[in-house]
Amino acid sequence: MKRKFIRIASAGGIVLLAWFGLTVWNTGFRTPSYNRLPLPASLIAADSSAGHKLFAESQFTADYDDLNKNFVSQERPAFCGVASSVTVLNALHSSPQISQQNFFDDAASKVRKELAVSFGGMTLAQLRDLLAVHGVDARLNYASDTTLDAFRALAKENLKTPGDFILINYQRGKIGQRESGHISPLAAYHEASDRFLILDVAAYKYPPVWVSAQALWAAMQAVDTTSGRSRGFVVVRRGAAGKTAQP
Repeated sequence: MKRKFIRIASAGGIVLLAWFGLTVWNTGFRTPSYNRLPLPASLIAADSSAGHKLFAESQFTADYDDLNKNFVSQERPAFCGVASSVTVLNALHSSPQISQQNFFDDAASKVRKELAVSFGGMTLAQLRDLLAVHGVDARLNYASDTTLDAFRALAKENLKTPGDFILINYQRGKIGQRESGHISPLAAYHEASDRFLILDVAAYKYPPVWVSAQALWAAMQAVDTTSGRSRGFVVVRRGAAGKTAQP
């Protein structure tokens, strides 16, 4: 009887361990399946007729082609920062050099390890530092330290000139999407409607969308509970290896 109980307990332990391993794998490592979620009425899908019209009228699209050509969708649930970084790093080079598989080289792993990002994502400062060790000039801006007017002016200048990019860190819930912190590149601005185009790297879940500057700013003002700071944005340009901005 005792041996039978031990065998049953052992079998149950194996099943439990397998279930736990599968749960861990799905949480951190699984490739997200394509399942587009509905958009709120406040957002305009870039691939809609209204979205096409906004893009055609925009005078701030200098970054779009390079971003679109090098765009990658995130390969893990928490890899939005990795996919966004890979997209802009390759957009700054004449040919793609970085992938989500080789992004965590020795230097990047000293900032934040691949396993930690897989399960916990990254803060705005960690995004800045991970970009910097890949040899670009990455300048961090917390939304709480500036204003919407200042951000709008900076973003407009950035989006009308090639060779520099903006990655935004925002709370999805503030723009009407399913709540979670997220990172993606900005790809364009439409002045008449005061909307920005987010090139969402969670392409399996949401399309690129045009969002009002006010809503985006509220989403960037939201506090990241990991860092205790507001979210914000990072401006990325070609630069000396290892160069960072002060927090």
